[in-house]
Amino acid sequence: MEHDDDVWRLVDAKRDLLIALSDRVWGMPELCYAERRSAAEHAALLQQEGFRVTTGIAGIPTAVVGEAGSGGPVIALLGEFDALPGLSQEAGVAEARPVEPNGNGHGCGHNLLGAGALLAATAVKDYLAAHGLPGRVRYYGCPAEEGGAAKGFMVRAGAFTDVDIAITWHPSSFSGVKDAGSLANTRIDFTFTGRAAHAAAAPHLGRSALDAVELMNVGVNYMREHMPRRARVHYALLDAGGIAPNVVQARATVRYLVRAGDLAELTPVVEWVRQIAQGAALMTQTTVDSRVVSAVSNLVGNAPLERLLHDNFERLGPPPFDEEDRALAAMFQATMRPDDVAEAYARAGVPVVPGRTLCDLIVPIDARGTGGAGSTDVGDVSWVVPTVQASGATCAIGTPFHTWQVTAQGKTAAAHKGMVHTAKAMAATAVGALLDPAVIDAAKADLRRRTGDRPYVCPLPPGSEPALDMSG
Repeated sequence: MEHDDDVWRLVDAKRDLLIALSDRVWGMPELCYAERRSAAEHAALLQQEGFRVTTGIAGIPTAVVGEAGSGGPVIALLGEFDALPGLSQEAGVAEARPVEPNGNGHGCGHNLLGAGALLAATAVKDYLAAHGLPGRVRYYGCPAEEGGAAKGFMVRAGAFTDVDIAITWHPSSFSGVKDAGSLANTRIDFTFTGRAAHAAAAPHLGRSALDAVELMNVGVNYMREHMPRRARVHYALLDAGGIAPNVVQARATVRYLVRAGDLAELTPVVEWVRQIAQGAALMTQTTVDSRVVSAVSNLVGNAPLERLLHDNFERLGPPPFDEEDRALAAMFQATMRPDDVAEAYARAGVPVVPGRTLCDLIVPIDARGTGGAGSTDVGDVSWVVPTVQASGATCAIGTPFHTWQVTAQGKTAAAHKGMVHTAKAMAATAVGALLDPAVIDAAKADLRRRTGDRPYVCPLPPGSEPALDMSG
């Protein structure tokens, strides 16, 4: 289509600017709700590019929105820029070599995700201006995807009320339409309070909060056999009560992450976990308080948008990787286990090709991959706005995410090429929807069909606020 060539040229015109943004954000890895510098970088570039910028969305200091255009439909491009703890790594080095011991790192590629979505939004803005078309493009810089559920708070605050369609992406091993499967989840901190005592001289006077945490963990482990098939439960000890074994620990906190196929399936599992916590408190004569840190909904797919996005990927063809890119990818692939590579193929639903190091195809829209058991706060947006996600090939096939290998590949030429390639697919999808109102109508009808008997209910407790302190 002619408009594809136009918008792709506009993507290429700004590619260097946005690659530089991605690399800057890679170099300042910040955890969820603490992305102050990264958010400021995105806001500054939005202003430089002529967007109308709003910050502090839903009371979140690092949430930023830039809008351009007037009248017509509203197309949202969703970006992220939070990093992960413990994944600091030198760029381009195919061995574990932290820049800072135990430092943060972009081990999920969100430096690329935010910059790529903003690149697409900039191209759509420029297209609307060049052709004098009605319509608005809106870039949402969304913080705290890694556990903070910022998009859920933004949805609850009405930030997406007037949006017609939403488009986003995620770095991956393969390029194509991202499977719409994900798990609903909630994160809850359980804090047990007991009574301190001398563990040798007067243990009978103490009541151990750490014992309560351990009993809770045992109880949840016994629950696992009886959970629904898609349910998952994970935990992390936030506060063990101190480092002195001769003191009965009077306070301890454990964070639970509970997942299930959808919100209806999640609710009873969460209630069971809460009952186990109460049981642990009864057994230890302690008390327990809980705090919901975050909660997200499962994803809702959208067939018309998925078809449009796939068609644009097909017109683009595979990412333009070269032999130098493949050679470096081979070095990273050598650090992976064979089952890492096999899992990447299985998730994409494409046949294994021995020796392939980088994506050289567009995943067929009817591929039957194994999907994944992850979660994303994009799910909450997808319940209220027709939403589509792309996968963009930015790393060696088989790269396990949330690892140093992702951080190491986040500034490579292949990562940059994959980001720009995906931005072109997203920008063309946005322009295609703006030029053909029937696409938007069909997308909205599809969402109504999928959710008609299950209207959206925000999984965040009423009155809850973003856990702005969760990263310390």
